Amino acid sequence: MITKKILLVEDDITLGEILKERLEKDYFVEWAQTEKGALQRLDQQFFDLVILDVNLPDGSGFNIAEKRLLNPKVNIVFLTAQSDAESRLKGYELGAEEFIPKPFHLKELLIRVKHVLDSHAKNQHIKIKNMTVDFQQMVFKKDNGQIEYPAQTDMKVLELLYKKAPVPVSRDEIMDYVWGEDKNPNLRTVDNTIVRIKKALGVENENLIRNVRGLGYQWLAEEEEGK
Repeated sequence: MITKKILLVEDDITLGEILKERLEKDYFVEWAQTEKGALQRLDQQFFDLVILDVNLPDGSGFNIAEKRLLNPKVNIVFLTAQSDAESRLKGYELGAEEFIPKPFHLKELLIRVKHVLDSHAKNQHIKIKNMTVDFQQMVFKKDNGQIEYPAQTDMKVLELLYKKAPVPVSRDEIMDYVWGEDKNPNLRTVDNTIVRIKKALGVENENLIRNVRGLGYQWLAEEEEGK
């Protein structure tokens, strides 16, 4: 099972530590306490979900959403004491899936987070030529009914490229996202994975996944996203 990545943006140290510790039982979590720190992390890697406080020492969670919600594949949940009607409306206008007021019940937050990620996963399949890539079931489904089961690492690389598109993804980010610190992949591992993915999709000679010199790889497919 691929572990989803969450960015927690919360300046309260005690609350941040509690949330990070609990969320890490089910997800990979990074924690930022400022707007600047959150934007730096969002520039460096992809997160499946961002949990945003509104009031931050150097800015606002609204600013983060405005600056970074350019990719509709990123889910946002606001978790904030600023819960007046105007703030809630602004949060939803910025594309938030949930707007949870403080104080809150931890179990309720966990349920809502799981619901957002599960709902998002159910829509995660893309059409490439005669094949559907299903990120939820981790399979390739051909139009003739044949099903292929690629390696989980291959699916995770493909999912990252798709989610980050059209932004190129560096080899270092791919290695960190897919293999983490517990393994010892190298640049050749990433290159071989890309070759394997293109072969599985039947696009070895097409510019569907482009090698961006000095940067990494970029997803260029004009797929039809399943809803």
